[in-house]
Amino acid sequence: MTQVLIVDDEDVVRHSLSQTLEIEEITALTACHGREALQTIQPDWPGVVVTDINMPEMDGIELLTAIKHIDSDLPVIMLTGHGDISLAVESMRLGAYDFLEKPFSTEQLLETIRRAREKRLLTLENRQLRREVQAQSHPGPRIIGNHADMKQLRDTLDHIKDTPADILIQGDTGCGKELVARYLHAHSNRSDKAFVAINCGAIPESLIESELFGHEAGAFTGAGKKRVGKFEHADGGILFLDEIESMPMALQIKMLRVLEERKVEPLGGNQQIPLNIRIIAATKKDLKQLSDNGEFRLDLYYRLNVVQVHIPALRNRREDIPLLFEHFVWLAANRYGSEVPPLTASQRQQLLSHDWPGNVRELRNLAECTVLLGSERAFAGLHQDASGGNAITLAEQVSRYEEMLIREVLTRHQGRLKEAQQEMGLGRKTLYEKMKKYGIDKQVFKNPGVAE
Repeated sequence: MTQVLIVDDEDVVRHSLSQTLEIEEITALTACHGREALQTIQPDWPGVVVTDINMPEMDGIELLTAIKHIDSDLPVIMLTGHGDISLAVESMRLGAYDFLEKPFSTEQLLETIRRAREKRLLTLENRQLRREVQAQSHPGPRIIGNHADMKQLRDTLDHIKDTPADILIQGDTGCGKELVARYLHAHSNRSDKAFVAINCGAIPESLIESELFGHEAGAFTGAGKKRVGKFEHADGGILFLDEIESMPMALQIKMLRVLEERKVEPLGGNQQIPLNIRIIAATKKDLKQLSDNGEFRLDLYYRLNVVQVHIPALRNRREDIPLLFEHFVWLAANRYGSEVPPLTASQRQQLLSHDWPGNVRELRNLAECTVLLGSERAFAGLHQDASGGNAITLAEQVSRYEEMLIREVLTRHQGRLKEAQQEMGLGRKTLYEKMKKYGIDKQVFKNPGVAE
């Protein structure tokens, strides 16, 4: 996926080097002087430059300087003759990737080019991630991801954001259920009203009724003054009930009545207060199964389940992991006033290999640790699975990485197979076989929506 541009004023050198690279199936371009080479170089050019230092018109040092003005991260390998060591040192000071003193071995040249190509690919991948993060960096809650399930999730939320219907959000712990609720609030016609969140599993059973409904002064021992409940406080806006499965059965009956009548009666009161409110409930469990087992009221389940939204686990949308990690790293770096550490190829592979039992929350914590403690400490132990066992096999890692790359390229080209196979250097039949192997449908990549 990268090219090598050979710049030398001697025809025999250009021919020899390009032939060496073509034998290794590396695409080689040639230029007889620096000015011709600059016609190829542009920002984000996917390649590496190999140039002689001593050339007429524009020497290698001048070419290096010009290239660094176009793209400061583009690797330039300098070829030096005997006695040019001082120029080689000067080129390194100006940002050359490396230099080779003539005569050099074929193995030495190929190894240097291989390392430079890997660095270039990683640089371009990180740039693309940061562009995607910036494209999704408008104010307010954002649902980031290019996986088909995430695009469908955003489409669903945008479709229902202004409806009065109550919503049930389902998803594993740490997958971002409250974020989805806040996204709905921020993008709805209720955004100027309150968003009130309450975790039903974090409040003692003796207090949750008072928290939700409020109470009048003297309603019970210790109720010295009137208290406005969460229902009333959220009037006009949205009430988010997390871990709804933890709500006591006795309270579920009163909850159902509030949902049906849109009125609330504080404890110790005699008057019902009308509500203009939207309820968003969230659960990590199957409420229908709990209802069948007598652990959750079936009528409340059906009342909450007017619109159901499912958030996929992070392990089921692995191609989004680098993008999310980059996003969280940027947020942490800005919050702590730190530099943004680049994502290495090894770290990227670790991110893709991990099973993420803690979902997005675990990934965000890793990003913050990376900014605060450094990559080495943050990534220590990530190669182990949630049970502390060994890493997944090499074949599984390669397959996951291959699938992720194919999905990224198809996303970039909006499902156009011809352009995708050209970028990846794959034949049409090979690409089709790999897409079939990983269950990839090109239709989902056509006209992809921009993640918010």
